[in-house]
Amino acid sequence: MDASISTLIGVSDVAILSSPTQGNQSSTNSVVLSNPYKITVRLPMPEEVTERYLEIREISTGKVITVIEILSPKNKRTGIGRDTYMKKRLDILASFTHLVEIDLLRSGKPIDILDKLPARDYRILISRSEQRPLAELLGFTLRDSIPIFSLPLTLHEQEPLINLQQLLNYIYEKGSFDLAINYNQQPIPPLNEADTIWLNDLLQQQNLRL
Repeated sequence: MDASISTLIGVSDVAILSSPTQGNQSSTNSVVLSNPYKITVRLPMPEEVTERYLEIREISTGKVITVIEILSPKNKRTGIGRDTYMKKRLDILASFTHLVEIDLLRSGKPIDILDKLPARDYRILISRSEQRPLAELLGFTLRDSIPIFSLPLTLHEQEPLINLQQLLNYIYEKGSFDLAINYNQQPIPPLNEADTIWLNDLLQQQNLRL
């Protein structure tokens, strides 16, 4: 919490203090308040959002070798969430740490890249520290499988292949998400006509329909 904010907590404009009762003084007197406009309202409450990421560190030194970021809706919306992530991203790009940025969200504003790119629903950015400002970008659509990519590590180390599609398929089956997801609802944001037809054909094969 910001120090300037925390300083204000507990500092009121008016304070009402209680005092010890004297003798057997009765407090049965009461005033009935009446107001025809009295209603119950809801107040905006602080929203707690946990941003998760994965760091790969060198065992002997604890040095961060690679940061893996999976973008959240907050990262792709204008506001403090995006601003905070962009600052963190720039800090990583200015370091010797590799960055893997995974965007599996169709909604929101894509994270900044200097080059003009063809439209793709999703993308994976792989930024190796020794190759910056150049980076590898894997773009794919709803109809594509998530591409397999190499996870950058230290020089001369064998880079493992990451198969996110296989991992997501495993989680989907183990978590029985076919029973939890309502496929009668339209995706957000809506699909274009061609993708809707493709998805309906796919769901019909599983006795489901969008």
